[in-house]
Amino acid sequence: MMKIGVSGASGQLGGAVVNYLLERSNEHRIVAISRSPEKIKREGVEARFGDYNQPSSLSKGYSGLDRLLLIPSTDMEIGRRAQQNITAIDKAVAAGVSHIVLMSSAGARNVEKTNIAAEYFAGEQHLMKRANQWSILRMSYYAESIIDEAKMSLAQGALTGITENKVSFVSRDDLAAAAAGLLVGEGHDGAIYTGTGPESLTGAERAEEIAKASGKSLKYVTLPAETLGEQLQQAELPEGVVSAVVSIQQNFSNGDFDIVTGDIEKLSGRPAQNFESILSTITFE
Repeated sequence: MMKIGVSGASGQLGGAVVNYLLERSNEHRIVAISRSPEKIKREGVEARFGDYNQPSSLSKGYSGLDRLLLIPSTDMEIGRRAQQNITAIDKAVAAGVSHIVLMSSAGARNVEKTNIAAEYFAGEQHLMKRANQWSILRMSYYAESIIDEAKMSLAQGALTGITENKVSFVSRDDLAAAAAGLLVGEGHDGAIYTGTGPESLTGAERAEEIAKASGKSLKYVTLPAETLGEQLQQAELPEGVVSAVVSIQQNFSNGDFDIVTGDIEKLSGRPAQNFESILSTITFE
């Protein structure tokens, strides 16, 4: 019997991973670590306090675990997410966790620190150096996130990007199922997986799919990165948010998310959902 921890367990992805762990195995003990442990009320789950910004809490939160999934926070301050990941990895290693799994992003690489890809790269590199056993599950872009963006864009009838690009949108639920499969499985030490949808869609294709599902007109429109940044600044968004949004669009343009793998099915045992299937579960007002 293993004791498996999920750090960031009160978030949408973390909560779904915990649910899939409960479904997959009654042999292991599940520990949900969160800065809001009171939100975790699943029978058979031990809830512990752990806050990425309070390192001492992580030492207690990770104590006695055999395997641990680290789900990065959504903190948008430049450099903060990388530092949180590094601290969490160090605390997990010090706590004696045998195998650490890090959720990361497609396109993680050594680039300027203002690019969100650098945040994930820093965590990956530190994990490889410090952990006894490790695995990385990189994710393509959340289908749910682009759908949320589209909901806000439907009134204007335009979904924007800085260039034409292709993205293999993946559902949060599929990523959770894959992460759970990785945590309970064997033979994943030193492996880097990329969870993607089964297809890469162009801007025009995803706008068309969303228009069909919503019953409203929606087109894909490109604009310069500078214009996008100026619009976000005029909306008085924090610097970190502006930087993240622009860098994600730039990474789309670089082709970082134009990748299709079978890793979701390999880890979860089921095929990844396509964009049309995910849209069929969404309610458009």
